[in-house]
Amino acid sequence: MSVAEHGRRGRWQFWIDRGGTFTDIVARRPDGRLVTHKLLSENPEQYRDAAVQGIRELLGLKPGEPVPAEQIEAVKMGTTVATNALLERKGERTLLLTNEGFADALRIGYQDRPRLFDRHIVLPELLYERVAEIPGRLSAEGEELVPLDLDAARRTLELAW
Repeated sequence: MSVAEHGRRGRWQFWIDRGGTFTDIVARRPDGRLVTHKLLSENPEQYRDAAVQGIRELLGLKPGEPVPAEQIEAVKMGTTVATNALLERKGERTLLLTNEGFADALRIGYQDRPRLFDRHIVLPELLYERVAEIPGRLSAEGEELVPLDLDAARRTLELAW
């Protein structure tokens, strides 16, 4: 879409990445120009939500002024917060649900061993605390071989902790 087409629309687009420390925003103005903005992800003395605050600041809104939805074409948001919490072991206890027969697939891994004759193999620590299997299977082509058992999944989750 050309800059002129964006200008005719007259609406903003926002792409937001909320990280553990900073929230980064790239926005396309109604005239098609790109602008960037960065805020602390957590700043409760100044704002409740960094993404909303960043949008407000880029739109030039005064405190308490409502966000004009008609001026916004799209808001797309991603986050690394959950991934970082898992990797840093700062999140909640985690249960991995997987298809029946695959409980040990992540522990087995690919069996890549650059030092084939090492006698002491150190495996990486798993990101989850427990694993549970749920009946259900798809073929490599995406064909349902065994239907997903939603009742079994619900029971497993209810009994998890």
